[in-house]
Amino acid sequence: MFRGSITALVTPFKNGKFDRATFEKQIGYQAENGTNGIVPVGTTGESPTLSHAEHHEVIEVAVKAAKGTGMKVIAGTGSNATDEALDLTVFAKKVGADGVLQVVPYYNKPTQEGLYRHFKAIAGAADIPVVLYNIPGRTGITMSNATVARLAKDCRNIVGMKEATGSLDSASELCRTIGNGFVVLSGDDSLTVPMMSVGAVGVISVATNIIPKQIRQMVDAALANDFAAARAIHHRYSDLMKALFVEGNPMGVKTAMQILGRDTGEMRLPLCEVSSAACGTIRAALFNVGLIEDGRA
Repeated sequence: MFRGSITALVTPFKNGKFDRATFEKQIGYQAENGTNGIVPVGTTGESPTLSHAEHHEVIEVAVKAAKGTGMKVIAGTGSNATDEALDLTVFAKKVGADGVLQVVPYYNKPTQEGLYRHFKAIAGAADIPVVLYNIPGRTGITMSNATVARLAKDCRNIVGMKEATGSLDSASELCRTIGNGFVVLSGDDSLTVPMMSVGAVGVISVATNIIPKQIRQMVDAALANDFAAARAIHHRYSDLMKALFVEGNPMGVKTAMQILGRDTGEMRLPLCEVSSAACGTIRAALFNVGLIEDGRA
């Protein structure tokens, strides 16, 4: 269903408004460079600061822009409010998304039973493939692999997990214990190759906003069990992967895209531009892999 190199898209803004033209160009750039899928309005897409109307618009534009490219569209429709996630998921299905990405509810810290009921309700609201998203560093809570297994067993359209716990042990257990075609995708660029060595089948990546072709090559190599080639690409770009997160996401990747002339770099409060030191780190990382000709701040 979903595998390979999948981009967690940024949402471009211009003068405080969604910049549709730039967004469509960014999606075209992904298609030209072989990306397997895109995720509009995830965390990288600044979903917490978009209105419901904007959230709908970004999803619909992404579906239309990706049509005919071969790229899958996994719409970010998660929320810490179940009713809101339901509404967004039903909309994504209506406009033709291939699947939805459902983040673990943040801040309110439900129990494992609450998580189960939340995701089961969403999966039952629309007949669309659901990819769960476990990222405790953002949400403040970890969904257990036992809860994931329970959901995969009880909900036929819960098809996979974006695994961003930062734990290779957890990812390995997930790959080992959940069958029936359930897919595990890395949610951390720097852990993609290690996770694929234990059974993950791709990545939902931030770095692919910058280097889509190279990440696709890395993932393809790992899928072909050519881990020597995958490791070589990982090592070449590992400093850039880290630099994109030096002051958090999506601040780093938007800064890099601005330097490359692919985005305005504009964000919505409470997010703001990175420090001059962080900008220097990002610029140096871009220079060191040959993406810009001058690495000086």
